[in-house]
Amino acid sequence: AKHKRNQSKPMRTAAHVLLVHGLMLWRFAASFGDVRPKPPHPKSPSTWPLRAEESSASSTVQQPNSAPSDQLLQQILGVAIDASKKAGDIILGNAGGAEVTKRKANSKDLLTLIDPLCEKTIQETVLDVFPSHDFLGEEDVAPGKEASANALEAKLTSAADDNWLWIVDPIDGTTNFVNGMPLCMPSIAATYKGEVMVGVIYDCHRDELFTATKGQGAFLNGERISVGAQDSIGDAVIAMGSPPGEESIEMSLKGITALMPVCRTIRMLGSAAIMLAWVANGRLTCYWEYDLSSWDIAAGALLVTEAGGRFTNLEGDDYSLRTRKICASNGAVHDQVLRVLREDAGII
Repeated sequence: AKHKRNQSKPMRTAAHVLLVHGLMLWRFAASFGDVRPKPPHPKSPSTWPLRAEESSASSTVQQPNSAPSDQLLQQILGVAIDASKKAGDIILGNAGGAEVTKRKANSKDLLTLIDPLCEKTIQETVLDVFPSHDFLGEEDVAPGKEASANALEAKLTSAADDNWLWIVDPIDGTTNFVNGMPLCMPSIAATYKGEVMVGVIYDCHRDELFTATKGQGAFLNGERISVGAQDSIGDAVIAMGSPPGEESIEMSLKGITALMPVCRTIRMLGSAAIMLAWVANGRLTCYWEYDLSSWDIAAGALLVTEAGGRFTNLEGDDYSLRTRKICASNGAVHDQVLRVLREDAGII
């Protein structure tokens, strides 16, 4: 009778057996926790975020007057990295040099077809994910320091509904770019209520990605960086600009005359972005400039301060988005450099 009862059971099919074994394996794995693949590290450049409306409410919804969440800052960092990589690819694709299509403030202030293309690419990347955020790019502003100061002021006084403003230089170091010198790169900052929260400078020629998030440190390709340890101006490698404006030229000549005898050496690299990034990771001790626009320095200012450095105007006041006369350093030589510029060079 027992044998007959076994014969009366329907034969199990191969599919049924596989289903049973699958359920057993799933239950076994589930007993050890979540078996779903882990996402990449949030600081990894491969972490490209979803559009704001597609991601979870907890990571993107920000209550009025509240500080941005860490999740939102990581998402913004991912967008900035994505945008900088895309612009960097365009720069590398034209690394042999580019034709000048326009001279802006004067014959030293150049524009190519690639500058607005990079800016358009960055802007589209940002607004695709954060369509309500505001955007200030160099190529949308008339030439001259008054125009750039006024453009920034207009953005700050008519802030977007969610108080976010992206400030972008699509190719910092255009003259270098025109002449095929590998010292030109995008500089991207995301600001909230007038404060830089995320900064990205991507040196595409060396594949060096400098990133900083407010309160979370500064990084080069994912590794934490810090400013140099020099504590004497005599050991300092000081960078400065070769500016196009007449007043800035005059002040730069005064500065180099006063600084050269007392520091280790002077460097002029033709890109504020790379000089600020190199202060942040200790390749340079200090970088000063008589007049720069917000898009030249916003991302680099956060890099320097998050790397443990100091960033002020030439009078020693803390940096803000409206700061144009700048000194960025490792902090230890900062007051020494400012004293030489003010007292010996007569720069105010």
